Amino acid sequence: MIKILFICHGNICRSTMAEFIMKDIVNKQGLWDKFHIESSATHTDEIWNGVGSPVYPPARAKLREHGIGTDDNELGVANKRARLTSRTDYDKFDFIIGMDSANIRDLNRIFSGDPDHKVFKMLDFTDRDGDVADPWYTGNFDATWRDCSDGCHGLFRHILVDKRFAKELAEDEENEMINNDDLGLIHDDFPRG
Repeated sequence: MIKILFICHGNICRSTMAEFIMKDIVNKQGLWDKFHIESSATHTDEIWNGVGSPVYPPARAKLREHGIGTDDNELGVANKRARLTSRTDYDKFDFIIGMDSANIRDLNRIFSGDPDHKVFKMLDFTDRDGDVADPWYTGNFDATWRDCSDGCHGLFRHILVDKRFAKELAEDEENEMINNDDLGLIHDDFPRG
């Protein structure tokens, strides 16, 4: 499986939006069983006595506005709770995606560096630099949606053309190799939220 972890400060807005946007992308491509996607926090602000807060209501509303977290496309939004990033996450995931520069600093501290080059900033997968807009401070969930959606689509395109994952993505249900042309995935031709 291709394993992706999205990370922000509290794991109730940006990283959860990215988690479910990415789950929606792979689900629509029929690749649900090829990916494991989670999100987590760098701080315990939204974790009380070991119990994480649910997806922040305005973030959940923005997901629903785009057809994610609805009755017919729930994807686990209702059960999502904030969780803290741990050192062991580094070994479990292929891609660890922070939402901003502060997250990247925190991740380098948590993981004691990035020797395997797994840590990226979300907007590294877009045509622009910077940090994902933090709606906790701006209240602008449209900007956050745009940043997370663009970043997830860019990451998905990156994975599709990465030779390390070609075999994983080309295996059918009987674990036999199929022709890459039969994947039905054309690197920039998939639905956007």
